[in-house]
Amino acid sequence: MKRLFSILAIVGMMAFGTVNANAVNTATTAVTTTFQADDAPEEELTFTQKVKERFIEGGPFFMGIVLLCLILGLAIAIERIIYLNLATTNTKKLTQNVEDALQSGGVEAAKEVCRNTKGPVASIFYQGLDRADEDIDAAEKAVVAYGGVQMGQLEKNVSWISLFIALAPMLGFMGTVLGMIDAFDKIEAAGDMNPSLVAGGIKVALLTTVFGLIVAIILQIFYNYIIAKIDSIVNDMEDASITLMDLLVRHKK
Repeated sequence: MKRLFSILAIVGMMAFGTVNANAVNTATTAVTTTFQADDAPEEELTFTQKVKERFIEGGPFFMGIVLLCLILGLAIAIERIIYLNLATTNTKKLTQNVEDALQSGGVEAAKEVCRNTKGPVASIFYQGLDRADEDIDAAEKAVVAYGGVQMGQLEKNVSWISLFIALAPMLGFMGTVLGMIDAFDKIEAAGDMNPSLVAGGIKVALLTTVFGLIVAIILQIFYNYIIAKIDSIVNDMEDASITLMDLLVRHKK
C-alpha cells in the first residue's frame, strides 16, 4: 500500500511536469513517512502508568519502605478521621437538652441524656453530673480529670503519623545518597567520566527522594486536618465544662 501511494505520487508529478526530480523525491519521502507514522502510533502513558513506571525504576528496597510508610500512615489517618467525626457532638444542643432535663427531671434525667449521646463532651457532662451530689469543686475536678482522659483518646496514634511524615523523606534522602555513592563507584571503576555510565544510577537515586517527599506531603495534609479536628473538639470540651459548672451552680441554688 505504501509503495502504491509512492508510485502514484511520482507518476502524478511527472505527468504534470510541474516539479523537478528533487521535488518528486521529497514528496515520496513525505508520503512514506506519513504512512509509517499512521501504521505505528506511539501510545502515550497515563499519569498512573508513569507513576508506576517511575516507582519501579526507584528500586524495590527503599521504595518499598516508603510505600509502607504511606500505607500505614494513611491507615492511621483514616481511622482517626472516622473516630473524630463520630466524636463530634452538637454541643449547643446537648447543653440545652441537659439544662432542660435538670429543670424537669433532675440530675438523673440529665445523666440519662448524656448516656444516650455519643462523644467526649457527653462523657464529660456525665462525669460532672455524677458528682453533682458533692460540692462544685469535686465535680470540677472530675470534669478536668476525665477531660484529660478524653483528650488522650482523641490524640491516640497521631504521633505515628508525624513519625511517618519525618521518616519517608529521610528514607528517600538515604536512597539518593546511596545511589550517588554507587554512581561514583561506577565512575571510579570505569576510570572515565562518561555521563551515560552514571545517568541511570543518579536518576534512580533521585526517584527515592521524590517519592519520599510525595508521601510526606500527602500525610502532612491528613495530619494537619486531624490536629485541627482535635483542637476543635477540645475547645468544645472546655466550653462545655464551663457551661456545665454554671448549670450545676444554678441547679444547687
